[in-house]
Amino acid sequence: MLEPAETVKIFQKQPTIKKFSSGQTIFTDGEVGDCMYGILSGEVELYVDGKVVETIHAGDVFGMGALVVPEQTRASTAIAKTDSELAILDRRGFLFAVQETPMFALLVMRSYSERLRTLKRSI
Repeated sequence: MLEPAETVKIFQKQPTIKKFSSGQTIFTDGEVGDCMYGILSGEVELYVDGKVVETIHAGDVFGMGALVVPEQTRASTAIAKTDSELAILDRRGFLFAVQETPMFALLVMRSYSERLRTLKRSI
């Protein structure tokens, strides 16, 4: 079984890697998402209603709801807590990764589920 950090290795094979400076917004609540992110380095904070609900670190993935349910709007705002390097996975890349590495799909679902639980506890 893939470990969570192994999930990000799938992202490292992606052609799109973007750097975000500390304090830079990655995406905002309410916007339609078309990709998910894997943190290669740095930390990202997720905000709901202006409150930090989670800090995620290198090796974590986030923003996957946009690929699981296309055209769904983001439920949080993601801001780089530190200078961060993120690999970006679009829907096509996501479907390929799921097909080629089924355990990837399970880890993404686990992360999504854990994030939802964290969000529910913070409300």
